[in-house]
Amino acid sequence: MAQQTKKIDIEVVLDAQNVPEEIRWKATDLQGYDEASCRAMILALWDHTNKDTLRLDLWTKEMTIDEMKIFFHQTLVSMADTLEKSTTDTRISGDMRDFCDYFAEKMEIAEE
Repeated sequence: MAQQTKKIDIEVVLDAQNVPEEIRWKATDLQGYDEASCRAMILALWDHTNKDTLRLDLWTKEMTIDEMKIFFHQTLVSMADTLEKSTTDTRISGDMRDFCDYFAEKMEIAEE
């Protein structure tokens, strides 16, 4: 089978103080869009040589606190899903989901 490549481009527009004003991205598989915009992003990359995580967390001036709470909650839930899928450890991923429920309750974003 031939090797495939995919490309993801991220462009961040900064103000004079280097605060993000706009985050735009596009990807090879971004179906239905030439480009998309967002108010926040969390990018984590695993450096296997140094056994360290490299992170880039950005959010724009327009990102509200309520949106950030929801964004973090959804990110934590997706991390629990990824952990279960990659390790098949349902016990610890279930514990993470329990924490996500607790987090949502404390952030007052829990669905009724």
